[in-house]
Amino acid sequence: MVNSQESCSTQLLDGDGIFNVAGIEHFIKEVKLGDYGLSYAVVSIMGPQSSGKSTLLNRLFGTNFREMDAFKGRSQTTKGIWLARCAGIDPCTLIMDLEGTDGRERGEDDTAFEKQSALFALAVSDIVLINMWCHDIGREQAANKPLLKTVFQVMMRLFSPRKTTLLFVIRDKTRTPLENLEPVLREDIQKIWDSVPKPQAHKETPLSEFFNVEVVALSSYEEKEEQFNEQVASLRQRFFHSIAPGGLAGDRRGVVPASGFSFSAQQIWKVIKENKDLDLPAHKVMVATVRCEEIANEKYSNFVANEEWCELEEAVQSGPVSGFGKKLSSILDSSLSGYDAEVMYFDEGVRSSKRKQLEEKLLQLVLPAFQSMLGHIRSGTLDKFKDAFDKALSGGEGFSSASSRCSTSYITQFDKACADVVIEQANWDTSKVRDKFQRDIDAHIASVRAAKLAELNTQFESKLNEALSGPVEALLDGASNDTWPAIKKLLQKETKSVVSGLSSALSGFDMDEVAKEKMLANLENYAMGVVEAKSREEAGRVLNRMKDRFTTMFSHDSDSMPRVWTGKEDIRAITKTARSASLKLLAVMAVIRLDDETDNIESTLTCALVDSTSSTASTNREVSNYDPLASSTWEQVPLSKTLITPVQCKSLWRQFKSETEYIVTQAISAQEANKRNNNWLPPPWAIVALVILGFNEFMTLLRNPLYLCVIFVGYLLIKALWVQLDIAGEFGHGVLPGLLSLSTKLVPTVMNLLKKLAEEGQVAATNEPPRNPGVPSKNYRNGGSTSDLSSSASSGVTSSGNRTEQSNTSKED
Repeated sequence: MVNSQESCSTQLLDGDGIFNVAGIEHFIKEVKLGDYGLSYAVVSIMGPQSSGKSTLLNRLFGTNFREMDAFKGRSQTTKGIWLARCAGIDPCTLIMDLEGTDGRERGEDDTAFEKQSALFALAVSDIVLINMWCHDIGREQAANKPLLKTVFQVMMRLFSPRKTTLLFVIRDKTRTPLENLEPVLREDIQKIWDSVPKPQAHKETPLSEFFNVEVVALSSYEEKEEQFNEQVASLRQRFFHSIAPGGLAGDRRGVVPASGFSFSAQQIWKVIKENKDLDLPAHKVMVATVRCEEIANEKYSNFVANEEWCELEEAVQSGPVSGFGKKLSSILDSSLSGYDAEVMYFDEGVRSSKRKQLEEKLLQLVLPAFQSMLGHIRSGTLDKFKDAFDKALSGGEGFSSASSRCSTSYITQFDKACADVVIEQANWDTSKVRDKFQRDIDAHIASVRAAKLAELNTQFESKLNEALSGPVEALLDGASNDTWPAIKKLLQKETKSVVSGLSSALSGFDMDEVAKEKMLANLENYAMGVVEAKSREEAGRVLNRMKDRFTTMFSHDSDSMPRVWTGKEDIRAITKTARSASLKLLAVMAVIRLDDETDNIESTLTCALVDSTSSTASTNREVSNYDPLASSTWEQVPLSKTLITPVQCKSLWRQFKSETEYIVTQAISAQEANKRNNNWLPPPWAIVALVILGFNEFMTLLRNPLYLCVIFVGYLLIKALWVQLDIAGEFGHGVLPGLLSLSTKLVPTVMNLLKKLAEEGQVAATNEPPRNPGVPSKNYRNGGSTSDLSSSASSGVTSSGNRTEQSNTSKED
């Protein structure tokens, strides 16, 4: 490439017909051709070799094409096709200098390249300069006619040729006026056009349909250079605004936008080299397709790398972005506007199609960010709704009112937020996200409703449990004929109260009647279940309750005072009464009686268990050979209402009698012991015998009072031992246990008594005053161990007597 201050040039095709792709790309960037859109023109020149084409172009357009050196002789100067930009002409004008025709260097090959280059020039040029010598006009075999034939023949290979201006430049004009030369030239051109074979579609097509023919004459460059330059300057003016209406190329058609010129030229030359017919409209569409796609890809890449978009995309990943829709719409609009500006001169159908594809790609690119934004809005608004809903409920607002108000408010907020996210270029429907948001709200409301209802249900169940468990347990503990009617009344009362409370609480939940009635029915069933569960629980402890009742009634009298078995009580009658009461408890606990139906369970149990010992009952059973408790169900009582089966009742009664037998035995033993304790005097005959046989000894005692003292002291000692050893209490448990216990306690007790007597004697001797040794009372107290022993024994007897009297009194009571 050769550069100058105002123009630059490059070889477009070399002599071998190889297209210079890198050169033209560099050339287009150098002259910034892509900025001109359709405001550019392409001028090419044809003519015989060494006819001064390059010289004319350099003088006419200010280019710097290589010119022939006349002093070196005539030879091929321009090889292939060269391209340059015209300096100082508006619009931007590109000049193509074609290799001269009829050159000796190519020989026979000349016509092939001549036709190819001519077709290429006609396909890409708006104005074609045909350089010819003035003296050749009117000649049949002159060099001009083969050139024109070539031009017209290759024009037929254009499927839909563009209208091109043919500007015939007559060089080295003679004295013959141009007005006389031009008609002859036009006549020759018309003859050539008529003689050229044409496709059937263009048999009658006039030359003017394909070409605008202009003629201009120039003086000799070598002989009249000054005049030549003036004429060239005048001709140059015609190229200003050449593409405007009325200009040299004012009615041109099928122009390729400047940004697609390079690709178009490459494809045209490729088709020409392959010797195919050139379809310019199809080529135009193809160029538009390629260039629009390239521009679209470029805009897409620019958008991906756009800093504002990258920041927006990154920001959306972490949370909602204020003004997201407007910001993204602005970035998209800028990218699409840039595309529109660059492709505005290409085929409308192609550019619209590629624009739609670009828009779809861009929207597909930003779709994840849009969806993320909607997701942030949905989740954020849902969280706000949950907080507001919880606060409303905590503040005491009714559930139905709070759910309706909060739902409406936050759906409105969601719609406003979605409106801020909407992208102008996209027709995306946010209704699905809105529906999902609505479903999320409904699901949360349903979840909270379920939780609140479960909480209410649990609360009222707890009330029922608290109101029923304790009273039912107490009623069953005091089982009687009125127990189950009382439980039924309690159940109805508490159930009605709690169900009424739950019904009032449910009024704020806007529930349908079916669900409400079902919930209330479940609560009623729960109340029934509480009673049944408590009944079954108490039935499991019936044996302990029977034993407690038996013990209470057997060990206490009618005034609830503990019984003292003095020997006068009828233990058999008391036992029967206590067992009957326990049997009553068993009969009450046997089945659940919340209905009004009656049963004969108590009589059956009484007959089978209490009256089973009577001879009549035994005889009847032996005769009938039937045990009413040998069954797992009660007559006319469903199994679901059975707490204790007949077989279980029989087993429980057997165990009850076994475990309470000891209490009865103890009572009988206590009675017998009490009787023995009360009969401590010997029989009367023994007393009479003692008096008769001991009369002599009694008289001996009366004659000697010392024996009485010894007997008295012995009595006191024995009395003290009696009290200390609690002989009466020890023998109350039986003779053998009493003897064993006394044998172990006798020696220690005697030793303790002697030790006490010794200690008291020492204390008395220590405390005696020395000045009054002869006081009788003191001597008696200090030295008289017999008196001390008598005093101690007396106190023991007194305390023992008092204890005995209290014991007797209590027994009598």
